[in-house]
Amino acid sequence: MQKVRKAVFPVAGLGTRFLPATKASPKEMLPVVDKPLIQYAVEEAVAAGITEMIFVTGRNKRAIEDHFDIAYELENELEQNGKHVILSSVRNMLPSNINCIYIRQSVSMGLGHAVLCAKPVVGEEPFAVLLADDLLDGEIPVIQQMTEVYAYHKNSLLAVQDVPRDNTGSYGIVDGQKLADCLERVQAIVEKPKPEDAPSTLAVVGRYILTPRVFYHLENTTSGSGGEIQLTDGIASLLAEEQVLAYRYSGTRYDCGSKLGYLQATHVFGQRHPEIGEDYRNYLAEQDQGKQ
Repeated sequence: MQKVRKAVFPVAGLGTRFLPATKASPKEMLPVVDKPLIQYAVEEAVAAGITEMIFVTGRNKRAIEDHFDIAYELENELEQNGKHVILSSVRNMLPSNINCIYIRQSVSMGLGHAVLCAKPVVGEEPFAVLLADDLLDGEIPVIQQMTEVYAYHKNSLLAVQDVPRDNTGSYGIVDGQKLADCLERVQAIVEKPKPEDAPSTLAVVGRYILTPRVFYHLENTTSGSGGEIQLTDGIASLLAEEQVLAYRYSGTRYDCGSKLGYLQATHVFGQRHPEIGEDYRNYLAEQDQGKQ
């Protein structure tokens, strides 16, 4: 069984919940302190030993490509001004063995379609899918956890967490049977069910390890409302011929597709930032004292 060495980043979405900030700038470039969301996701993939980063982009997403490209003028100016620490952070953003590949999703047809756009590059290999909106903070990076589970079980794998039943309408929800600690065999998966119809409260979040067979099922999935092809529907079809597992990852999820989740992530990551973390913690302590 092949090692997971390719990751797909669907980044063609419009980010309407963050307008007007995302009118001309990709939502994936929103910074948490001083690093954009997409960089956190790519670094997570790098930590898992993945070397091929496949970005499925759309209009107004050029900033993502520029971010991971060489900026000769900027680097030259930093070097001339003796700003070597900042220069190193720019030059060494990614290891030299990492390849970045960009594919245009010309028509927005859903997450399943975005993943399907990566088929010519992924080929017949297992691959990861990371949604940059979900900032997952684990002592061991979550995709690394998942690639290790995949190496043992050799099945498609979905990252899951329990959510309040009232929130099931915002997620793909899994009906699972316990297989081992933190691992369940997926028996069914339903896209955004009403709370009364949800088979459980186990929700799929933005990390996947998928076998290439999922492409066949996405190609043959009927589009739903708005003409979108849902990744959940492709996975539901895949269940008919392959086992799919749900993995309860170790870590904390920040839903940075929402304003509240984004602020929560900024608050937590700001407190442990190597440059300004101590000052920020002191500021928060002063604010608490002022309320007493």
